[in-house]
Amino acid sequence: MDDETKSPEGALSHRVSIRGIAPNVVTILALIAGVTGVKFALAGFYEKAVAAIILAGILDGLDGTLARLLKSTSRFGAELDSLSDVVSFGVAPALILYLWGLNQLGGIGWVITLTFVVCMALRLARFNSRMDDEDEPRKKAGYLTGFPAPVAAALAFLPLVIGFEFGDMIAIGPEVVGICTALVSMGMVSRLATFSPKSMVIARDKMIPVLLVVGLLAASITVYGWSILLIIAVLYLGSIPWTQWRFFRSNRGQK
Repeated sequence: MDDETKSPEGALSHRVSIRGIAPNVVTILALIAGVTGVKFALAGFYEKAVAAIILAGILDGLDGTLARLLKSTSRFGAELDSLSDVVSFGVAPALILYLWGLNQLGGIGWVITLTFVVCMALRLARFNSRMDDEDEPRKKAGYLTGFPAPVAAALAFLPLVIGFEFGDMIAIGPEVVGICTALVSMGMVSRLATFSPKSMVIARDKMIPVLLVVGLLAASITVYGWSILLIIAVLYLGSIPWTQWRFFRSNRGQK
Protein backbone atom coordinates (compact mmCIF):
# COMPACT_ATOMS: atom_id res chain seq x y z
CA MET A 1 0.00 0.00 0.00
CA ASP A 2 1.52 3.35 -1.00
CA ASP A 3 1.83 6.45 1.21
CA GLU A 4 -0.98 8.30 -0.54
CA THR A 5 -3.47 5.53 0.29
CA LYS A 6 -2.33 5.34 3.91
CA SER A 7 -2.44 9.08 4.54
CA PRO A 8 -5.80 10.86 4.64
CA GLU A 9 -3.92 14.12 4.11
CA GLY A 10 -2.40 12.76 0.92
CA ALA A 11 -5.83 11.79 -0.38
CA LEU A 12 -7.31 15.17 0.47
CA SER A 13 -4.45 16.98 -1.28
CA HIS A 14 -5.98 15.94 -4.61
CA ARG A 15 -9.31 17.57 -3.80
CA VAL A 16 -10.25 21.21 -4.21
CA SER A 17 -13.07 22.89 -2.28
CA ILE A 18 -15.78 24.94 -3.96
CA ARG A 19 -14.31 27.93 -2.17
CA GLY A 20 -10.98 27.25 -3.87
CA ILE A 21 -12.39 27.30 -7.41
CA ALA A 22 -14.97 30.10 -6.94
CA PRO A 23 -12.60 32.88 -8.17
CA ASN A 24 -11.71 30.78 -11.24
CA VAL A 25 -15.42 30.33 -12.00
CA VAL A 26 -15.84 34.12 -11.95
CA THR A 27 -12.84 34.45 -14.29
CA ILE A 28 -14.42 31.99 -16.73
CA LEU A 29 -17.67 33.98 -16.59
CA ALA A 30 -15.70 37.14 -17.45
CA LEU A 31 -14.15 35.31 -20.42
CA ILE A 32 -17.58 34.18 -21.60
CA ALA A 33 -18.94 37.73 -21.30
CA GLY A 34 -16.05 39.09 -23.37
CA VAL A 35 -16.48 36.57 -26.19
CA THR A 36 -20.26 37.08 -26.12
CA GLY A 37 -19.56 40.76 -26.82
CA VAL A 38 -18.09 39.73 -30.18
CA LYS A 39 -21.22 37.69 -30.94
CA PHE A 40 -23.40 40.76 -30.30
CA ALA A 41 -21.15 42.89 -32.53
CA LEU A 42 -21.40 40.36 -35.38
CA ALA A 43 -25.18 40.63 -35.10
CA GLY A 44 -24.98 44.45 -35.13
CA PHE A 45 -25.99 44.94 -31.49
CA TYR A 46 -23.11 47.22 -30.51
CA GLU A 47 -24.65 48.56 -27.30
CA LYS A 48 -25.04 45.00 -26.03
CA ALA A 49 -21.49 44.24 -27.20
CA VAL A 50 -20.01 47.10 -25.17
CA ALA A 51 -22.23 46.19 -22.19
CA ALA A 52 -20.89 42.62 -22.34
CA ILE A 53 -17.28 43.88 -22.13
CA ILE A 54 -18.22 46.16 -19.21
CA LEU A 55 -19.76 43.14 -17.46
CA ALA A 56 -16.52 41.25 -18.09
CA GLY A 57 -14.65 44.14 -16.45
CA ILE A 58 -16.88 43.99 -13.37
CA LEU A 59 -16.37 40.23 -13.09
CA ASP A 60 -12.61 40.69 -13.59
CA GLY A 61 -12.55 43.05 -10.63
CA LEU A 62 -14.49 40.58 -8.52
CA ASP A 63 -12.39 37.47 -9.14
CA GLY A 64 -9.19 38.87 -7.63
CA THR A 65 -11.04 40.34 -4.65
CA LEU A 66 -12.87 37.06 -4.12
CA ALA A 67 -9.60 35.11 -4.27
CA ARG A 68 -8.05 37.33 -1.61
CA LEU A 69 -11.11 37.19 0.64
CA LEU A 70 -11.33 33.40 0.40
CA LYS A 71 -7.53 33.06 0.62
CA SER A 72 -7.58 30.94 -2.52
CA THR A 73 -5.06 32.79 -4.68
CA SER A 74 -2.97 30.49 -6.87
CA ARG A 75 -0.57 30.61 -9.78
CA PHE A 76 -3.15 28.76 -11.88
CA GLY A 77 -5.74 31.44 -11.10
CA ALA A 78 -3.29 34.23 -11.99
CA GLU A 79 -2.44 32.63 -15.35
CA LEU A 80 -6.12 31.97 -16.14
CA ASP A 81 -6.96 35.57 -15.27
CA SER A 82 -4.29 36.91 -17.64
CA LEU A 83 -5.40 34.69 -20.51
CA SER A 84 -9.01 35.74 -19.91
CA ASP A 85 -7.97 39.40 -19.89
CA VAL A 86 -6.18 39.09 -23.24
CA VAL A 87 -9.37 37.72 -24.81
CA SER A 88 -12.00 39.80 -22.96
CA PHE A 89 -10.17 43.16 -23.02
CA GLY A 90 -7.81 42.68 -25.96
CA VAL A 91 -9.16 40.44 -28.72
CA ALA A 92 -12.90 41.01 -28.10
CA PRO A 93 -12.83 44.85 -27.92
CA ALA A 94 -10.45 45.02 -30.89
CA LEU A 95 -12.82 42.95 -33.03
CA ILE A 96 -15.83 44.99 -31.89
CA LEU A 97 -14.02 48.21 -32.81
CA TYR A 98 -12.99 46.74 -36.16
CA LEU A 99 -16.55 45.70 -36.99
CA TRP A 100 -17.91 49.08 -35.85
CA GLY A 101 -15.59 51.36 -37.77
CA LEU A 102 -11.93 50.39 -38.11
CA ASN A 103 -12.75 48.14 -41.09
CA GLN A 104 -13.53 51.28 -43.07
CA LEU A 105 -9.87 52.28 -42.84
CA GLY A 106 -8.77 49.28 -44.88
CA GLY A 107 -5.36 47.84 -44.07
CA ILE A 108 -4.55 50.59 -41.57
CA GLY A 109 -7.66 49.71 -39.60
CA TRP A 110 -6.56 46.09 -39.31
CA VAL A 111 -3.05 47.16 -38.25
CA ILE A 112 -4.56 49.31 -35.48
CA THR A 113 -6.76 46.38 -34.44
CA LEU A 114 -3.74 44.07 -34.18
CA THR A 115 -1.74 46.76 -32.37
CA PHE A 116 -4.40 46.97 -29.67
CA VAL A 117 -4.30 43.19 -29.12
CA VAL A 118 -0.50 43.05 -29.08
CA CYS A 119 -0.24 45.98 -26.64
CA MET A 120 -2.76 44.28 -24.35
CA ALA A 121 -0.70 41.07 -24.37
CA LEU A 122 2.52 43.02 -23.71
CA ARG A 123 0.89 44.98 -20.89
CA LEU A 124 -0.29 41.81 -19.16
CA ALA A 125 3.07 40.08 -19.67
CA ARG A 126 4.81 43.06 -18.08
CA PHE A 127 2.34 43.03 -15.19
CA ASN A 128 2.84 39.29 -14.57
CA SER A 129 6.63 39.54 -14.72
CA ARG A 130 6.61 42.25 -12.04
CA MET A 131 3.71 40.94 -9.96
CA ASP A 132 5.96 40.16 -6.99
CA ASP A 133 8.31 43.14 -7.45
CA GLU A 134 7.50 45.33 -4.46
CA ASP A 135 10.36 47.70 -5.38
CA GLU A 136 8.76 48.81 -8.66
CA PRO A 137 8.60 52.63 -8.19
CA ARG A 138 4.98 53.13 -9.25
CA LYS A 139 3.71 50.13 -7.32
CA LYS A 140 5.68 51.29 -4.28
CA ALA A 141 4.01 54.71 -4.54
CA GLY A 142 0.54 53.14 -4.79
CA TYR A 143 -0.05 53.57 -8.54
CA LEU A 144 -0.41 51.32 -11.57
CA THR A 145 1.83 51.48 -14.63
CA GLY A 146 -0.10 52.30 -17.81
CA PHE A 147 -3.79 51.66 -18.42
CA PRO A 148 -5.11 48.50 -16.74
CA ALA A 149 -6.73 45.99 -19.12
CA PRO A 150 -10.44 46.67 -18.33
CA VAL A 151 -9.85 50.43 -18.28
CA ALA A 152 -8.07 50.31 -21.65
CA ALA A 153 -11.04 48.48 -23.20
CA ALA A 154 -13.47 51.03 -21.74
CA LEU A 155 -11.41 53.99 -23.00
CA ALA A 156 -11.14 52.45 -26.49
CA PHE A 157 -14.93 52.30 -26.55
CA LEU A 158 -15.32 56.05 -25.90
CA PRO A 159 -16.19 56.87 -29.56
CA LEU A 160 -18.88 54.18 -29.50
CA VAL A 161 -20.29 55.36 -26.18
CA ILE A 162 -20.43 58.94 -27.44
CA GLY A 163 -22.33 57.67 -30.47
CA PHE A 164 -24.75 55.74 -28.23
CA GLU A 165 -25.41 58.80 -26.10
CA PHE A 166 -25.62 61.56 -28.70
CA GLY A 167 -26.52 59.67 -31.87
CA ASP A 168 -26.31 61.76 -35.04
CA MET A 169 -25.67 64.96 -33.04
CA ILE A 170 -21.96 64.14 -32.94
CA ALA A 171 -20.54 62.52 -36.05
CA ILE A 172 -17.62 60.21 -35.23
CA GLY A 173 -15.75 58.89 -38.24
CA PRO A 174 -13.57 55.79 -38.41
CA GLU A 175 -10.48 58.04 -38.32
CA VAL A 176 -11.41 59.20 -34.81
CA VAL A 177 -11.96 55.58 -33.75
CA GLY A 178 -8.54 54.67 -35.16
CA ILE A 179 -6.74 57.53 -33.39
CA CYS A 180 -8.48 56.78 -30.09
CA THR A 181 -7.65 53.06 -30.33
CA ALA A 182 -4.01 53.79 -31.18
CA LEU A 183 -3.64 56.22 -28.26
CA VAL A 184 -5.17 53.76 -25.81
CA SER A 185 -2.85 51.04 -27.14
CA MET A 186 0.16 53.23 -26.41
CA GLY A 187 -1.26 54.08 -22.99
CA MET A 188 -1.36 50.41 -22.05
CA VAL A 189 2.37 49.89 -22.57
CA SER A 190 3.39 53.37 -21.40
CA ARG A 191 5.18 54.21 -18.14
CA LEU A 192 2.36 56.48 -16.98
CA ALA A 193 1.52 56.32 -13.29
CA THR A 194 -2.22 55.71 -13.22
CA PHE A 195 -4.85 55.57 -10.49
CA SER A 196 -5.05 52.36 -8.44
CA PRO A 197 -8.21 51.64 -6.41
CA LYS A 198 -6.09 49.55 -4.02
CA SER A 199 -4.36 52.73 -2.84
CA MET A 200 -7.65 54.18 -1.58
CA VAL A 201 -8.15 54.09 2.18
CA ILE A 202 -11.56 54.93 3.61
CA ALA A 203 -12.00 56.04 7.21
CA ARG A 204 -14.37 53.81 9.16
CA ASP A 205 -16.74 56.68 9.94
CA LYS A 206 -16.97 57.52 6.20
CA MET A 207 -18.01 54.01 5.15
CA ILE A 208 -21.78 54.64 5.15
CA PRO A 209 -21.57 57.81 2.99
CA VAL A 210 -19.23 56.04 0.56
CA LEU A 211 -21.59 53.05 0.25
CA LEU A 212 -24.48 55.47 -0.29
CA VAL A 213 -22.58 57.19 -3.12
CA VAL A 214 -21.76 53.80 -4.69
CA GLY A 215 -25.43 52.80 -4.48
CA LEU A 216 -26.58 56.06 -6.06
CA LEU A 217 -23.97 55.69 -8.79
CA ALA A 218 -25.12 52.15 -9.56
CA ALA A 219 -28.74 53.31 -9.64
CA SER A 220 -27.82 56.21 -11.95
CA ILE A 221 -26.08 53.84 -14.38
CA THR A 222 -29.31 51.86 -14.77
CA VAL A 223 -31.08 55.06 -15.88
CA TYR A 224 -28.35 57.23 -17.45
CA GLY A 225 -25.92 54.43 -18.32
CA TRP A 226 -23.82 55.86 -21.13
CA SER A 227 -23.77 59.40 -19.67
CA ILE A 228 -22.44 58.15 -16.33
CA LEU A 229 -19.82 56.01 -18.04
CA LEU A 230 -18.70 59.02 -20.11
CA ILE A 231 -18.34 61.10 -16.94
CA ILE A 232 -16.32 58.35 -15.26
CA ALA A 233 -14.04 58.08 -18.33
CA VAL A 234 -13.48 61.85 -18.42
CA LEU A 235 -12.69 61.90 -14.68
CA TYR A 236 -10.23 59.04 -15.14
CA LEU A 237 -8.46 60.76 -18.03
CA GLY A 238 -8.42 64.00 -16.04
CA SER A 239 -6.77 62.19 -13.12
CA ILE A 240 -3.72 61.17 -15.18
CA PRO A 241 -1.87 64.54 -14.99
CA TRP A 242 -2.61 64.61 -11.24
CA THR A 243 -1.31 61.06 -10.64
CA GLN A 244 1.78 61.83 -12.72
CA TRP A 245 2.48 64.93 -10.66
CA ARG A 246 1.92 63.06 -7.39
CA PHE A 247 4.16 60.20 -8.50
CA PHE A 248 7.06 62.43 -9.58
CA ARG A 249 6.70 64.41 -6.37
CA SER A 250 6.75 61.30 -4.15
CA ASN A 251 9.54 59.70 -6.20
CA ARG A 252 11.66 62.85 -5.93
CA GLY A 253 11.04 62.94 -2.18
CA GLN A 254 12.36 59.38 -1.77
CA LYS A 255 15.64 60.26 -3.50
